[in-house]
Amino acid sequence: MYYIILSVLLVIVISIYIKIADKFNIIDKPNSRSSHSKITVRGGGIIFPVAILIWFMSYGFHYPMFFAGLVMISLVSFIDDISPLSNRIRIAIQFASILLLFSELGFHLLPWWIWVIIWVISTGTINAFNFMDGINGITTSYSLSVLLGAWLVNNYQVEFIPNELIYSTGLSLLVFSFYNFRKRAICFAGDVGSVSIAFILVFILAKLIIQTNNLLYILFLSIYGVDTITTIIYRLWQRENIFEAHRKHVYQLLANELKLSQIFVATTFASLQLLICTIVYLTINKNYTNTTTLIFGLSALALMALLFGGARYKINAYQAKQKAQITV
Repeated sequence: MYYIILSVLLVIVISIYIKIADKFNIIDKPNSRSSHSKITVRGGGIIFPVAILIWFMSYGFHYPMFFAGLVMISLVSFIDDISPLSNRIRIAIQFASILLLFSELGFHLLPWWIWVIIWVISTGTINAFNFMDGINGITTSYSLSVLLGAWLVNNYQVEFIPNELIYSTGLSLLVFSFYNFRKRAICFAGDVGSVSIAFILVFILAKLIIQTNNLLYILFLSIYGVDTITTIIYRLWQRENIFEAHRKHVYQLLANELKLSQIFVATTFASLQLLICTIVYLTINKNYTNTTTLIFGLSALALMALLFGGARYKINAYQAKQKAQITV
């Protein structure tokens, strides 16, 4: 009954929000860097933190520091959707929000250098989700794949978090998918959506890693991570400003340059991540030694980096060939 009520509430919230956003001009206008061609409402991902708010109030106010951090980072992201904020303000709020998340997880008990490493990874993950939210359906489908991997571990390997949190988050993603996972999106997630869902997933996976003391679960975010890092390396090699908007991610090249369906590209990325989550789950169940696990993790990352690098090379070669034919 709870999930039926939650579904209805989320549909009501996003429906009302779309009307308000349309009235107050909270929209994305297409430009040369965009992957869409029509004006679309931005910020529909506001239902992700709303779903967690309802869960938080319905199930005993668990994880208050995490929830406070989510509210802070979602609020500043939503304001940024309405009117761009300075980087200093956004970074300061992100820092404070991650501190609250760490407080919830008990990171104050760890050595300071481990805290620094995890803070860098968490900040990178949150911003990577924001960068990768560029085509219809990719944020929702990818996040659902990560959640499914977490659910698999939580129910068949080690219980580390209430299933209700996973289900509530997943349901909000499914509701939003109706409005976004389509050829012509009704609304985009916006910063509030991509940043908040990243924050939620960081919390879930960080809790899993702490409880199991196994860093291999970082691979649950590996597809986004590899695409983001290899894109940054490529742009540095091209002497480009990595802080400027672009369409150089592999998923963007596939959708915009090769003209593949955005839904197909999003589904492919999500399917690859789900496959990796399943492989990680099966590998950890084999109880391999730490050395073997480390070798597997590094090998998987290296293989993915080669695949993404190869895909980028092929796409660039195809573009060069097309330009040469046009010139002739």
